[in-house]
Amino acid sequence: MRESINYYYNFNIEDVENWGDTYRFYYLDQLFYFVPFKRAEAELEDIINVSKELKQKNIEVHDIVMNIFGKVITNIQNTNYVLLRTIGDISKKFEISDIIKMNNMLILNENKSKLYRNSWASLWSAKLDYFEYQVSELGKDKPLVLDSFSYYLGLGENAISYLNEVTSKYAPSKDDRICLSHKRIDVPNYKLNYLNPFSFIMDYEVRDLASYIKSAFFKGEDALSYLKELLRIKRFTIYSYGLFYARLVYPTYYFDIYEDIMSGKKDEDDLISVIDKVDDYEIFLKEAYYEISKYAPIDRIEWLLQKN
Repeated sequence: MRESINYYYNFNIEDVENWGDTYRFYYLDQLFYFVPFKRAEAELEDIINVSKELKQKNIEVHDIVMNIFGKVITNIQNTNYVLLRTIGDISKKFEISDIIKMNNMLILNENKSKLYRNSWASLWSAKLDYFEYQVSELGKDKPLVLDSFSYYLGLGENAISYLNEVTSKYAPSKDDRICLSHKRIDVPNYKLNYLNPFSFIMDYEVRDLASYIKSAFFKGEDALSYLKELLRIKRFTIYSYGLFYARLVYPTYYFDIYEDIMSGKKDEDDLISVIDKVDDYEIFLKEAYYEISKYAPIDRIEWLLQKN
């Protein structure tokens, strides 16, 4: 890979660190990451536009580096890669207040339309249908998946029903803006990933906040205190509070691991840390409902509210 990077970018690097499918190296005292391009190529122009607009606003974002042929994507051994030059301290953490500020830096316009991601119900439904088919066909040798999948399928369906109820009762207003968001946010939320333009999408701002709080819970942090902080410093419409709660209910934390298991990237045992917290997370969802209800009369999920 070192020879390929040197050739395609006219660099002269001696050492490249390999982290799975990612390559990291220093060149002229700057840190670079060479990573697989996992987005649709049709989104590339909009990703570049978002990156340029952020820089015009003096907002830090890692640089997208073109190869010697003037292309962003470099194909090596049938895999598409992109090169990022990191900016600043990549270990800096972005927390609740930082996410709120960042989300409002950009709103949706025609230059970002291909990054628009707000059809949650249809996306979730299609994924659940596919996962259900996949488990029935390919999951026979995965006992932990077989034992746990039906619960998380049901929870996902619960989230879809809840979301559909919210969207049928309330309409988005001008305050429910489509803004800069990310495909996923993990805790700790490091600058390395948070300012990676290839993680950017456009969605309702509650997406990132729900993602952060869910991740905090499963990383053993006090997710309820983060939720209380969020509710204290940021007001939403009842529509957005409902969207936020639906995202807390939807078990991305399980399905992300499930997809990695089915693609051979992870072992079944990686599900244990999630499954072991199923009761605790139900209680968290109950507590989260009561906290949000102090600010807006969101819909109830009765079986969760009956948890002891």
